[in-house]
Amino acid sequence: MDKSGGPPRVALVIGAGDSTGSAIAARFAREGYIACLTRRSADKLQPALERIRAAGGQAFGYGSDARKEEDVVALIDQVEKEHGPIEVLVFNIGANVPSSILEETGRKYFKVWEMATFSGFLNAREVARRMVTRGRGTILFTGATAGIRGSANFAAFAGAKHALRALAQSMARELGPRNIHVAHVVVDGAIDTDFIRSNFPDRYALKEQDGILNPEHIAENYWYLHTQPRDAWTFEMDLRPYMETW
Repeated sequence: MDKSGGPPRVALVIGAGDSTGSAIAARFAREGYIACLTRRSADKLQPALERIRAAGGQAFGYGSDARKEEDVVALIDQVEKEHGPIEVLVFNIGANVPSSILEETGRKYFKVWEMATFSGFLNAREVARRMVTRGRGTILFTGATAGIRGSANFAAFAGAKHALRALAQSMARELGPRNIHVAHVVVDGAIDTDFIRSNFPDRYALKEQDGILNPEHIAENYWYLHTQPRDAWTFEMDLRPYMETW
């Protein structure tokens, strides 16, 4: 049971990194959802799992390659058998790897697409198949400004994120009438992470002016999307610091 006394509800976060993905999982756990987090290496999930549990939430970690169909099918089956129906799927894999188009390789271009687009399709399809039988659910995709416009030196990332956005649009139109809320979240700007602090100290210094994104504030918007009444569903939400250049 969840803390409301009802049957267990699961929030599955694919690509639960140390900042945004983990914060989203923690936000749902706070509401009584069983948070299931995945990364390719399950060991890297331990700090996030411990934080959620220390705050009184339920959290479980899984190592899985989101690009492999058989792994995805097995993961979804395992999560539902062990914990209950997946009410929320958050797809949060990034794959932001810059490169000049003159130096880009076919192998890396394909890998970026696999990570950011193909894995999104696999996970969303598997969860949607189960949500449709239950007549409810929420599927949230983490996008980027690259999904709206392509910048120089980001051909692979832009192509993959454009495709992810198109996938989300198509799914929203097909599944919305079946009571499944599909939304795409554009996250633009530096996020408060160890990577930004270590590699971009000038940008990180803007934190004191609310100039970089707080993962917990991002997570709050994912929770908001999930709880929206269906007569006023949002498809696309754009999150960026007030000083971020459009």
